[in-house]
Amino acid sequence: MATSILSAVPAVHTISMLPVDRYRGAVVEDLQLPPAFSLPADESISRAIELAYERDFSHIPVLDKNRRPVGYVDAALLRAKWQAGQANPNDSVKEYMSRFQRSEHPYTIITPDTPLAELAEFLRDNIFALVTDSNRKFVLAVATSQDLENFVSRRGT
Repeated sequence: MATSILSAVPAVHTISMLPVDRYRGAVVEDLQLPPAFSLPADESISRAIELAYERDFSHIPVLDKNRRPVGYVDAALLRAKWQAGQANPNDSVKEYMSRFQRSEHPYTIITPDTPLAELAEFLRDNIFALVTDSNRKFVLAVATSQDLENFVSRRGT
């Protein structure tokens, strides 16, 4: 008799233990990032530093002659080398850039439609992300963990 009573009781649904999506389904486009600018590999480091500080960018993508991203320069590190006399202002950025290692690690495509949760996951292991168009022909923006933090604080939780 106890069995028939228990079978009549509706099943209790358990609450999902998944983390709350702190980005509420937002995508990279919702970050409202400033347009990226990139440098040709033969640009002088003095010009690269000037442009980085004018635009308040910490990392600048470096492009080859076919406009493909080949690496990036860390503006603060570049400036420190210049001030320490370890770099000539007329040297090209290709001498000081960090190269992307495409053969060792498959790269992740980040577009304006990429969910912020995916971007956050990517930024756990990377200092920034290049946001490209879906065909990967243009660098549209550079996204950082700071951009995500700013988004969350503006939007509230």
